[in-house]
Amino acid sequence: MILAIALLLTGAAVYLLALVVIPLLEEKRRSWQAEKERVIEKKLDNMFSHEKSSKDIVKLYYILPPLLGVLGWLLLKSAILALAGAFLGLSIPSLILKIRDTKRRDKFNHQLLDAIMILSSSLKGGLSLLQALEVLVEEMPAPMSQEIGLVVNENRMGIPLEDCLKNLNKRMNIEELSLVVNSLLVARETGGDLIKVFNRLCITIRDNRKLKDSIKTLTLQGRLQGLIMSALPFVFIWFILSHNRQHFDFMLKSDAGRALLILAVVLQVVGMVLIRKFSTIKT
Repeated sequence: MILAIALLLTGAAVYLLALVVIPLLEEKRRSWQAEKERVIEKKLDNMFSHEKSSKDIVKLYYILPPLLGVLGWLLLKSAILALAGAFLGLSIPSLILKIRDTKRRDKFNHQLLDAIMILSSSLKGGLSLLQALEVLVEEMPAPMSQEIGLVVNENRMGIPLEDCLKNLNKRMNIEELSLVVNSLLVARETGGDLIKVFNRLCITIRDNRKLKDSIKTLTLQGRLQGLIMSALPFVFIWFILSHNRQHFDFMLKSDAGRALLILAVVLQVVGMVLIRKFSTIKT
């Protein structure tokens, strides 16, 4: 009788607690989802991407973590890897957006030289800078046409062209574009010849890209070495565990062994960082 009353009281307490906690959790979830949708919608607008809505991408936050977590548990029978899979699932949507944005910026950067040449030709034909930008919108594909079209539309709404160019530079955050925009702003303030400015920019950007390509070639060996040295420990561990799962038991069950493993991981990370640093040359 006492046990039944205790169970009844426990069930009632759990029920009342659920009535309080579940609405709070649901409110937090809705608030989090609305914030995520707002942030993702802003990123999609900045990329002029309208084929997918922010709600579709937010759904991945609900689908991928449990899916990858269950797969990690079923395939590898490891709670740690299951948690790692869940965390990976949380990071995948943001990673997808970042990769798409990076590809778009790279494509814009590759179109920059052609855009400068079109602007220079338009100015030689007697057009103003704003008219040259309108020609650029018509002649160039996306994303150049999208970004320059936004500059032209902002100017039509009454924003000064200098501020429109600054907004473009802030949106894209590309080194070579920053050079072009700053050169344009200085030339407009000082009354410089824009055609000569564009010609000099073409030469400077070409030389800069040749220098970067040469640096990539010269540092290729170091980058490959870093990649191989980074992957080698994981390949070694996989090979050993696939042939003898008890091989590391002695290291894991003793304090000295665990300390050596931690030291090995730290030294591995330090080595990776140093190799990357030594093989990177700032331009």
